[in-house]
Amino acid sequence: MGETATGTPTRVLIVDDEENQRTGLAEMISAWGFATETAADGEEALAKLEGFPAQVLLTDLMMPRMDGFELLRRLGAQGENIPAIVLTAFGSLETALATIHELGAFWFLEKPIAPQALRVLLERAAAHGRLARQTERLARQLSYQGVLGELTGASPLMQQVFSLIRQVAPSRAAVLITGESGTGKELVARAIHQLSPRAGGPFIAINCAALPEALMESEMFGHEKGAFTGAVERRAGCFELAQDGTLLLDELAEMPIATQSKLLRVLEDSRVRRLGGKNELHVDVRLLAATNRPPEDAVRKGLLREDLYYRLNVFPIALPPLRDRMEDLPLLVQALLADLNRKHGCRVTGVRPEALERLRQRPWPGNVRELRNVLERAVILAAQGTVGVEHLPQEASPAKPEPAASGLEGPAAITVRVGSTIGEAERSLILRTLEHTRNNKTRAAEILGISLKTLFNKLKEYGSSDGL
Repeated sequence: MGETATGTPTRVLIVDDEENQRTGLAEMISAWGFATETAADGEEALAKLEGFPAQVLLTDLMMPRMDGFELLRRLGAQGENIPAIVLTAFGSLETALATIHELGAFWFLEKPIAPQALRVLLERAAAHGRLARQTERLARQLSYQGVLGELTGASPLMQQVFSLIRQVAPSRAAVLITGESGTGKELVARAIHQLSPRAGGPFIAINCAALPEALMESEMFGHEKGAFTGAVERRAGCFELAQDGTLLLDELAEMPIATQSKLLRVLEDSRVRRLGGKNELHVDVRLLAATNRPPEDAVRKGLLREDLYYRLNVFPIALPPLRDRMEDLPLLVQALLADLNRKHGCRVTGVRPEALERLRQRPWPGNVRELRNVLERAVILAAQGTVGVEHLPQEASPAKPEPAASGLEGPAAITVRVGSTIGEAERSLILRTLEHTRNNKTRAAEILGISLKTLFNKLKEYGSSDGL
């Protein structure tokens, strides 16, 4: 039972200043098929680990010279993520739980030790360690190949992003992901979730810009039946749905200020109350947030609460725009072609050099999302073989200066009839801009200088199904 996947015994280091205790534990654990070594305190344990790379640590807390607390701190500082089972005296439960939370111990066991409980914990700790090492190896392998999760990039800028993802994923820290629209902020969040201990739990993403203000709190916190008109049944919110998993709040700066206040309260005490509810529910959720606005600007403009910003900005990750990592273009194109071939049943093998050069010349304001849209059209047209210049849309040609506003008709101009109302002119401008951006609402909102939420509200007002 105490074997690794290769059939070799799992190595357990037992650290206890009482000789009879550590000797007895070593004999019992060895009889279960584990390989054991003992140490009388933390200093001796660190020395033993140099020649005995333990896969599980079983340690007392109160010891002379170097106690269990300092031992775990030293191992953490050295990057030694050995699953540790802490032995604690009867009545020291609070200390043991604090050790687990602050120093990352795997679990605790009260003395006198129950053998069956110890055996189960040893096997679980060994399995946890194997999974963590496997995840780390996979993350390194994928990043060396220029791929991490659904992210692609071998450029120094993307390798730095991959490194940050690998470092923060095992923790519980909040992460604030910033970057222009289309750079892959949700993919970063998914990669963090997949490389975290919560990978087996749910990943829930909510776009704060796409929800009307009246529905935001219901989506976030849930509601009870009859809480408001139309609440015909109880509904769980995103925090409940993400229990034991990860919740991504995308476009955080578009969240109403009143909802931000309630979100801050949830972050402080890990409890939510459904709209119309009387009881609070405890939630255990890893929170990630993303925004395409510079967060400092959003704070300055009053769109983002300063205290919420500091609470979420524990570990910032900034995604570079595509134009700043054009050396990743060939790798991105191949990854996107493989995905699009599967989606459309095509057999496109690559992009011809002249077409790739044409793609290089674009500024890509829509970033990787815009690149995917261009390639999707090209794959459908080509169906098989290679993508040529003739398969690229006109928008994928080198950018041309737009004509000055002179009242002349053109692809970037609109005509407003004399006598039109401001509302009619606004509607024409919005719809024409959406047409120009091929219905890319995020890009259209940027061009128009309005928030994505305002754009959705306008479309709803015009009766467009896209605004719902």
